[in-house]
Amino acid sequence: MFSALGSALHARRRVGLLLAGLAAVLAAVFGGTVESKLTNGLSDYDDPGGANVAARRIIEQATGVDAQQGYAVLVRTGAVIDGDGPLPASVAAAVALLEARPEVRGVVDYRSAAGAGLVSDDGRSTVVVGAVGPMSHRATIAAERELQEAIEDDPALRGRAWLGGATPGHVQIDEVSGKDLARAEALALPFILILLFLVFRGVVAALLPLAGALVTLLLTFAGLRVATVFMEVSSGALNLAFALGLGLAVDFGLLMVCRYREELAVHGPGVQAVRNTVASAGRTVFFSALTVAAALAAITVFPHPYLRSMGLAGVITVIAAALFALLALPALFAVLGTRVNALAPRRWQRDGARQAQAGRRWHTIAHAVMRRPVLVALAATGLLVLVAAPAAGIRFTGADPSTLPASTSAGQVARALERDFEKPPAAPLQIVLDTPSADGTITAYARRVAQVPGVESVAAPVRLDGRHWQIDAVLAGAPLGDRAKDAAQAVEDLEAPVRARFTGMTADFLAQKASIGAHVPLAAAVLAVITLLLLFAFTGSVLLPLKALVMNTLSTAAALGFLVWVFQHGNLGFAAQNGIEATTPVLVFALAFGLSTDYNVFLLGRIKEGRQAGLSDRAAVAQGLARTGPVVTSAAALFCLAVGALALSRLVFVQELGLGTAFAVLIDATVVRALLVPSLMVLLGAANWWAPRPLRRLYARLGLDRIEAQPPAPAAGDPAARPLEQRPAARVT
Repeated sequence: MFSALGSALHARRRVGLLLAGLAAVLAAVFGGTVESKLTNGLSDYDDPGGANVAARRIIEQATGVDAQQGYAVLVRTGAVIDGDGPLPASVAAAVALLEARPEVRGVVDYRSAAGAGLVSDDGRSTVVVGAVGPMSHRATIAAERELQEAIEDDPALRGRAWLGGATPGHVQIDEVSGKDLARAEALALPFILILLFLVFRGVVAALLPLAGALVTLLLTFAGLRVATVFMEVSSGALNLAFALGLGLAVDFGLLMVCRYREELAVHGPGVQAVRNTVASAGRTVFFSALTVAAALAAITVFPHPYLRSMGLAGVITVIAAALFALLALPALFAVLGTRVNALAPRRWQRDGARQAQAGRRWHTIAHAVMRRPVLVALAATGLLVLVAAPAAGIRFTGADPSTLPASTSAGQVARALERDFEKPPAAPLQIVLDTPSADGTITAYARRVAQVPGVESVAAPVRLDGRHWQIDAVLAGAPLGDRAKDAAQAVEDLEAPVRARFTGMTADFLAQKASIGAHVPLAAAVLAVITLLLLFAFTGSVLLPLKALVMNTLSTAAALGFLVWVFQHGNLGFAAQNGIEATTPVLVFALAFGLSTDYNVFLLGRIKEGRQAGLSDRAAVAQGLARTGPVVTSAAALFCLAVGALALSRLVFVQELGLGTAFAVLIDATVVRALLVPSLMVLLGAANWWAPRPLRRLYARLGLDRIEAQPPAPAAGDPAARPLEQRPAARVT
């Protein structure tokens, strides 16, 4: 199949490139509007079938208020506020501003019955709170902009008022995320370009993966635009698409270019070089893409729109990168021929000593590892377990306006509420009781809620409609702090006289965490089964896929341990956090697992080629590591730059995703690929390739046992027939 594809692409190379260019243009036109169709809000993190969502819907239908929306205008008066006197001009202006908004359902200030705690400790600041009805994502953006402009245009508010709350907070999170992504990629791009030039050893070759990244992103945007017709897609998907698209385009491009250069050196420009490249490296890219896509597809079992969006974006990005590598790159090779090496320093064109030295270095590492495989395997495993150890104490938190930088108005409001107010206004724990009438049992239940440690006050039960009552409980501390979460959990554990459902920021977070935990086993099972099947199809072995599962789990656990050590414990210059954002471990695990399998496929493909060429197990492992070591190391370095750029964001949860994924790639390309894989390969020997007889027959019947472009056996006296360390430096092509 892959040989035929290579031949067809060579024969129709200009038509193929024309179609690829046309597809990119159409994708740019259609996908250019995707950003306006994306969503961003707290509901993106909800399980739509959760009891908290049902409770919020009941409240909304009865009162017209969306508990996940809201405004909080912080006003600095300058003079001490007199609670019995008239409202200061600035406070009155803030009240009037919110009351004039069509989406506002009610305004509370410090004189209102529910306004306790709305004046700062020094008496010179107050908060005006606005309850808001349901709003679309686009409406929240427009409302936030209009309110900011109104505050700036009003002399009574300019310089004295700052807009915060849930609705502006999530609008500003989206804005900060987009700006930070653009800034981070702009800062990383020069370093990526330099590294691409050094790795690909030429301008033309280095531009190929950049073209692949551009086409990949355009196709991804178009795919996400199609998805918005059928489902809600979170704006966070763009962050993943940018980083993953560049990283995978470089990964796949590096593998294809390196293999094409090898074939070019043997066969010269023409159909044979292209066909062999697609049949060998193309086959590896195909299986690599499937394994990465499978890992990211496992995320879609989670019902949360944010996680599903990230999984969908990842799958689309992987498919787009693979399509460019398998269809467009071979056509480019056919057109370029030897010009793939053009615009390179002359010394690099005529002297391949450095490449040969890199191969010999990895060959030496492989033999050193295989001389003491037990010691190396135990040391590598011990190191991974040690790095993973902090993950045992992982705690979880969510994203709210307090995660915003102080340069944003919502971030300033969140910090002022925490710093200047003894009992800052907080979203209460809202309890919805399914009962048509209140009796003594409902009142008694409210009293028991008030006695729970961490509950500061409980409001009297309020009728919502003919079938529901509501009780609001004010919790101690920040809504996502440990005290509030412990108190909310204790309230939920109380036995209620009727069915009780809970919502509010704290309850929503607890529901999100519980839902993620409930779906983790299914996601892990899907990931494991698909990975096992794909690796069996690639290798024909049962043990190699099982071993890959164990190694990938170790490396991803190490990445989670590293995240806890950095962010939860506060190391490497990062401030200590209450916990890791609840969706981050899921995303980091899936990304790290998929990329680890990706690099494993690179190595196993070369080892299998060596065995089928007649090399012993040890020689095949050494040759495989020597051939893929420089490629995987370079690909990992480039990928770490692309994904690690997210760590430059001002949002902690984006930093966690970027740094965690980059660290997972780094540790997999070094400790796992250089030490653990070769040591375990030599320990198991021929057993690596074992499979039960029925599976071997099935594997052969499906034709999976044939590598389509078997490299020709080197002729006698050919340097390639000698051990790598005895070969002369090869000419770089």
